[in-house]
Amino acid sequence: MTAILRTESGKLLRSSVLLTGMFALLSAFMFAAFPGFAEEAEFVEEAFPPVLIGLFGFEALHTIEGFVASYLFSLIWVLFAGMFFAYVSAGLIVEDVRTRKMDLILSNPVSRESVVLQKVAALWVPLVVVNVGLLVVLLAGANVLGESLDPIDLGVALLLSVPYLLVCAGVGIVLSVTVDRVETAQASALGLVFVLWLVDGLSNMGPDFGWVGQFTPSRYVTPTDVLVHEEYAYGEAGILLAVFFVLLGLAVFIFTRRDI
Repeated sequence: MTAILRTESGKLLRSSVLLTGMFALLSAFMFAAFPGFAEEAEFVEEAFPPVLIGLFGFEALHTIEGFVASYLFSLIWVLFAGMFFAYVSAGLIVEDVRTRKMDLILSNPVSRESVVLQKVAALWVPLVVVNVGLLVVLLAGANVLGESLDPIDLGVALLLSVPYLLVCAGVGIVLSVTVDRVETAQASALGLVFVLWLVDGLSNMGPDFGWVGQFTPSRYVTPTDVLVHEEYAYGEAGILLAVFFVLLGLAVFIFTRRDI
């Protein structure tokens, strides 16, 4: 039975297109600032306090690759996209439970495990739409500036970031099957993703706190390594995938045993 998957996929299409449009506008504003950053990159890096350097991972700002990795990926992909996936997934289950729609769904020949899995599987829509949209926007933006981004490296950087987005979705789906209110689940998901991102950035400020960042998912997203150094962190992506499946399994376990 794939009716739930088809229905949820259709629901996510509009928000995915809107999100891509917002990311395109934000990217355009940032690309407009790149020429100034490139000329004054050394002074810009010296002017920023260590806390911001830790948060964004500034490196090679005078190059389009370093600028895209440090600014666009840090903000658009790691923070905003991560929060979006956490927010959307946090409402997948609890909203239907709250409105009693889940009773109607489960009156059909479908298991609770299937409900969770199909709803999470519907996230393929924003994953594809936003990934492809951002790839096109970044390549077009660089071309307008007279710069060039390697489409393969950029595609790999986006692809290796997908497990991170899935972990954010995993956080949301666990909250969705645990919390009784939609607003609470979504606000908690947003807050948790933001706090984890903040902790990761702050932990880079000193060697004594570096170990804390190992427990944050954003630590395993390395767009700078891909775009600037052409190093592909497949191992880190594998770790994030494993974490996602653990979170998904936990969500299925909780939902199959809770009283709704």
